[in-house]
Amino acid sequence: MLVKTSDNVLPMESGRIPEDATRSLGRNLGAILIDEGKLTPSDAEQVLKRQRELGWRFGEAAIELNLITDADLRQALAKQYEFPYLVGGPDGVAKELVAAWDPFHPVVEELRSVRTQLLIRWFNPAAGRRTLAVVSPGPREGRSFIAANLAVSFSQMGQRTLLIDADFRAPRQQSIFNIADRFGLSSVLSGRADLSVASPVAGITGLAVLPSGPVPPNPLELLSRDSFAALLGRAQSEYDVILIDTPPATEYADAQSVAFRAADVLLVSRRDHTRVEETERAVKEISDASARIVGTLMNSY
Repeated sequence: MLVKTSDNVLPMESGRIPEDATRSLGRNLGAILIDEGKLTPSDAEQVLKRQRELGWRFGEAAIELNLITDADLRQALAKQYEFPYLVGGPDGVAKELVAAWDPFHPVVEELRSVRTQLLIRWFNPAAGRRTLAVVSPGPREGRSFIAANLAVSFSQMGQRTLLIDADFRAPRQQSIFNIADRFGLSSVLSGRADLSVASPVAGITGLAVLPSGPVPPNPLELLSRDSFAALLGRAQSEYDVILIDTPPATEYADAQSVAFRAADVLLVSRRDHTRVEETERAVKEISDASARIVGTLMNSY
């Protein structure tokens, strides 16, 4: 996965960590393992003794005594450093949501690099820069994959994150996160629901997903309504980061409408799949929508 970002953007504002995100910071690792039922108090005393003998870290000594597993240690460290992920694996979510269940995978490290570039070159809440449309020229280019995993990645650094599925043509976020889509974006834009229907993601603190909802007969018209702008305005008052998944830009005008409302765009293409002329067309259409491409990403997976 390669990422290239534009240079004509504002510097980042330091991301803040919510007050409740500091509760586990500095907690004793042994106390966390006891709370999780992985160690008993007598086990912890045994580990401390072994730790002093060997001069090792607490977790290493506990593993050497066969009292905990590597997975137990990773889970405890994740809690200690407020780094939420689904320790049980991809059960309940799609396997492609790799940032949620395998945060140490090489692909996730590359996604973190993308996140870092976005923090440096795009994210600036003081300037209203917190909403980003994820756009690609055509289908099957990894747009939904990137949007979903970036949303998890931002939430893992303590940002209150909202992922909106604005792809009414072939919505995927409800299946990626395994959430109900009886109500969603289409319900909000038609006045039948509000932002409260966004679903918190179990196990991933600070992340909520607003699925597309029932597929409407008038996707572009819904996305062009003032109610979409009003929704984004409210979202900006409740979330630190808002990411929006979109339909293919060269197939539907929906992505242009979303880009206009979001103002900033991450353009995704896929190696050995996306044609240069399609990318050029997408760039022109985004520019015509008065939106700015803050970065381009080449998806090689």
